[in-house]
Amino acid sequence: MIVGVLREAFPGERRVALVPAVLPSLTTRGFEVIIESGAGNEAGFPDSAFTQKGARIVSSREEVLAAAETILCVRALDNFANTRPGQAVIGFFDALSSPHRIRDLAAAGLTAFSMDLMPRITRAQSMDALSSTATIAGYKAVLLAANHLPRMFPMLMTAAGTVAPAKVFIIGVGVAGLQAIATARRLGAVVSAYDVRPAVREQVESVGAKFVELPLEVASAEDKGGYAQAQDDSFYRRQRELMARVVSESDVVITTAAVPGKQAPVLITGDMVERMAPGSVIVDLAIERGGNCELTKAGLTVEKHGVTIAGPMNLASTVPYHASQMYAKNISSFLLHIAKSGTIAYDTDDQILKETLVTRGGKIVNQRIRELLGLTERES
Repeated sequence: MIVGVLREAFPGERRVALVPAVLPSLTTRGFEVIIESGAGNEAGFPDSAFTQKGARIVSSREEVLAAAETILCVRALDNFANTRPGQAVIGFFDALSSPHRIRDLAAAGLTAFSMDLMPRITRAQSMDALSSTATIAGYKAVLLAANHLPRMFPMLMTAAGTVAPAKVFIIGVGVAGLQAIATARRLGAVVSAYDVRPAVREQVESVGAKFVELPLEVASAEDKGGYAQAQDDSFYRRQRELMARVVSESDVVITTAAVPGKQAPVLITGDMVERMAPGSVIVDLAIERGGNCELTKAGLTVEKHGVTIAGPMNLASTVPYHASQMYAKNISSFLLHIAKSGTIAYDTDDQILKETLVTRGGKIVNQRIRELLGLTERES
């Protein structure tokens, strides 16, 4: 199989789908890898580093598309010019939140695998690109908060007096939340965290934070994949009421609460922001799903009621070297899994392949996406 890697065309995207270190795992299995010239430059991987590990550099996107049987990318292709029916493409397609984009993949005749649909099972841990991305987002969110906060994170005993530690509150304790807790703790902050799933209490305490308990009844807090499930409006209203005191007492609030394929719940209202101390900081990691704070502006950092509110987009791209390194491991492991013999084996009994495959033969084949689009059995 000839595998192609394109230079990312999405605005601001600095990652690359493969890095030199993973190439031997592919080439020793018989894969030929071609890279569009400059694809890894912004992530810190020059063309020469790829050629040293066995890749072939070509000068244009068109050359990659003409030769490759499988295209590896970070973001969905921006256009389908020069692609051909039957060509496979693997990357992030934001399938649950933007299912209409999958229609374009099907119309182009591409066989598409969406990395954001990877099942959270033991066999797929090395392929879990969403967790890799969330790890980086949680880490970087704390650094952003520390940069904006007009005080230091750690407690310091100095000749000029004692500096009290910053109080950091993490809302949502998935992969990003846990990494945010760990990073804030390393910087010396006093950290507390809350999640709708009571089962994560042990994880919160294991990384040195206090778990905030709210007297709320939760019928089904998480789905079979371990993700938090959406609750009704009355639950979120009561949650905001109970959480308001903790938010007002915090110097930094980092929100990560998102439900796959759904609008992020609003957990921090304008009134709650107004009750925070001037100089406080909110970093809303759920902004790509609409945001957990109703005052957050996507891609911007604004000040409201004396509180700095950051709505960063695509934080993984701000750490492109290690983000690419992690993603390359994920996507190469996935490719080796579905194409053990050099061609993609469409084993419908394989949960990993079945849940990530979204289009094939001009049709949308993923049942979750079909349901979101309201497609009948006869419709493609």
